[in-house]
Amino acid sequence: MPSASAGTTRRTARRTGTKGVPRADREEQILDAALRELGRVGFAATSVAAVAERAGISKPLVYNYFGSKEGLYGACVDHAGDLLGDEIERIAGLGAVGIERGMLTLEGMAEVLDSRPYLWRVLFDPSAPTEGPAADAVRRATARIERIAEEGVTEMLTLAGDPDPVDHAVMTRVWLGIVDTVMRWWADHPEEPAVEVSRRARRIVGALFVDASGTLER
Repeated sequence: MPSASAGTTRRTARRTGTKGVPRADREEQILDAALRELGRVGFAATSVAAVAERAGISKPLVYNYFGSKEGLYGACVDHAGDLLGDEIERIAGLGAVGIERGMLTLEGMAEVLDSRPYLWRVLFDPSAPTEGPAADAVRRATARIERIAEEGVTEMLTLAGDPDPVDHAVMTRVWLGIVDTVMRWWADHPEEPAVEVSRRARRIVGALFVDASGTLER
């Protein structure tokens, strides 16, 4: 039979294990759990209790760090948005033009989302708040992605001899729709490795952008 002192030691170890974790590490732990849960069921169906259970901590601790479910979601959006936005901007600075820039962007996004394609669902969640700080975080993140996409599409169509801004706007919507479809498909098939997603996207998108000779437009 365990002694009283042994039980006290175990209780002390558990308390130390909780309180002794550096704040940055604890935040990362909670964010990781929240991103997985949000990517799985969406904002509306996610509960703080489920996030806490997934993280192996108490529900009050989640509130202590993020204030509310909306605060937690906003932090998740900021995290996912920065990961993708930074990578898309990095690729934009490489100098590739036309559809090749688009393909490199998809490949870079696949590398960032490798083993965690659910991050895309977190950013583009139809059940997300439409008002307040969390909604503002969504607008910032998605606007950043859309702005870079518009720049690339405008460059591509202008080089192809099409200066019409309406065409540019329409094509930007088309391109974002393609990207969204690829990423959502991947989130539904997370077993697909990033390299295969990139190859699949290059084959499919490439087939849409070939000229009459069968050459990939660049």
